[in-house]
Parts: sequence; C-alpha cells; structure tokens
Amino acid sequence: MDDKKILFDGITKEILECKKCPLHKTRHKPVPGEGSLDAEIMFVGEGPGRNEDLTGRPFVGAAGKFLDELLASIGLKRKDVFIGNVVKCRPPNNRVPLLSEIEACKPYLYAQIAIIQPKVICTLGNTPLNTLIAPNLTIGRVHGRVFKKDGFTFIPLYHPAAALYHNALKGTLKEDFKKLKEYIENLKEKNL
Repeated sequence: MDDKKILFDGITKEILECKKCPLHKTRHKPVPGEGSLDAEIMFVGEGPGRNEDLTGRPFVGAAGKFLDELLASIGLKRKDVFIGNVVKCRPPNNRVPLLSEIEACKPYLYAQIAIIQPKVICTLGNTPLNTLIAPNLTIGRVHGRVFKKDGFTFIPLYHPAAALYHNALKGTLKEDFKKLKEYIENLKEKNL
C-alpha cells in the first residue's frame, strides 16, 4: 500500500467517525468521496443528497448520472477523476450547509486535495466556489473561467443538478466541460 492510500484511508476513517458538527446526528452514512487518488481533475460539490446519504457515495442520483454523461462527453469515466463534497454529511432537507458545518468539514477537503494534488479542481455550484475560491463570487458570473489560488487551478462549473432544474444550463455545462478538456489537453502538451 502506497503512502497516498494510507493517508487517504486515514482521512476517510476520520470522516466516517466525525462528530464535529450536528450533521452527524441526522446522517445515514457520511460521504467521504471516491475516485482516483492520482486524478488530474477533482470535482467538489456542496454536500450529499438523499441518495448519497443512503449509499455513502457521491453523485449517485440524477445529478450523478448527468455528471457521468458530462464526463463521457470529454472521454472520461468516474474512475478517472475524484468526486467529493465540501460537507461530508447531508444537511437536513438538502438545505445549503451552514458556515459552521463547512468550517468543521473543510480540513477533510483540504487534506483530500493535498493528497490527490489534482491539476484542476472543478467546483460544482456556489458553495464550493465560495469555500475554495472566494466568498463573494457567484457561479452565474464565473462559470468556465480559470482561477489560480494557493498553487491550485480551479474551474467553477454549474452543479449538474442545476441543469436538471433549468434545462437551458445543460448546454452551458457541456460547453464548460469542453473548456475543461481543452485546458487539460493544453497542460499535457506543455508537460505540466
């Protein structure tokens, strides 16, 4: 077992046992995230929904199916990337996580990013955008743009669920995924 896997398993164990905020009282299963520990691309959503809470896996409902389609559209599979969330337990009634819940979970997310060292972190929706890049940004204004912060590259994207509720966003998300693919291909051409 390599060092990366050992470190990651340690973080996962902490997440599974976490009681740092009240979300642990109502969860069925925490959702640490899943995918390749050598992923070039990491996707970060807001938090688990109902299906995720029941299975302990990220993006397994309708939004997850659409995310899989978006990945396939750029030649990737779920196993090629890492998918996680800002908070690891489902907020009641799918509400936006409270700042205190985000603060309690942030060290886990930061540890996962440090272990995986992705070339690009795609924030899905406003909560991860505000948590990882800047608190005053909105996804509608910055989606598809490239941001550099703390030695990492971020590309904010609409959350796949948003496109399920607002059909017009499907095309926008597909275009932003094409930009993501181009960005990764440019990195490979430059050997970065």
